[in-house]
Amino acid sequence: MRRPSSPPAVAFLPVLGLLLLSGCARTTDTFKPRISISSAVGVAREKSFLVDGYALDDMGVTQITVDGKAIPILPGSRKLAHFQFKTLIEGTQGKYTIKAFDAAGNVGVLVLPISVDAVKPTIQITRFEKSGNAIRVSGVAGDNSGVAQVLVDGNRLNITPGPRVEFFAETTGIWADITVIDTAGNQATLRAR
Repeated sequence: MRRPSSPPAVAFLPVLGLLLLSGCARTTDTFKPRISISSAVGVAREKSFLVDGYALDDMGVTQITVDGKAIPILPGSRKLAHFQFKTLIEGTQGKYTIKAFDAAGNVGVLVLPISVDAVKPTIQITRFEKSGNAIRVSGVAGDNSGVAQVLVDGNRLNITPGPRVEFFAETTGIWADITVIDTAGNQATLRAR
């Protein structure tokens, strides 16, 4: 009895080649670039300041625009594209539309609203007690954009940020220097005696 002959192994090579190539096939790039701002923005003291940020894309960012105008991508990796631009806000409110493009035509968009706050916060002392070298001071800090920090003699107090913040501190010395900083970075100081 004769065995049927098996097909030569060479006949399977094209099929094997297609199977191997299908594992290497490139998928479509559907990842939109992600934009993040690394400088503190939202509320600013000045109408013109530098915005610093990054655009992330798995294949690389090809272009970044701000309000439709191309801005340069700083030297480095295009997969984590670093950019900067200077603001110029008219009035007390501004908005910038930042777009990042990749080679596949995907677009990431970030709308960045900015408020200008040039008003210093207020400090009101509600109670001041001195006993020997020890001082107890309490008061209220206020600001239209929000109080971010209260310091007494350079020591930061634990507060809940907001437009009106009550505070209390104990210190030593002849007086207590109180500093209040708002969310825009404006600060007011008062020496309580």
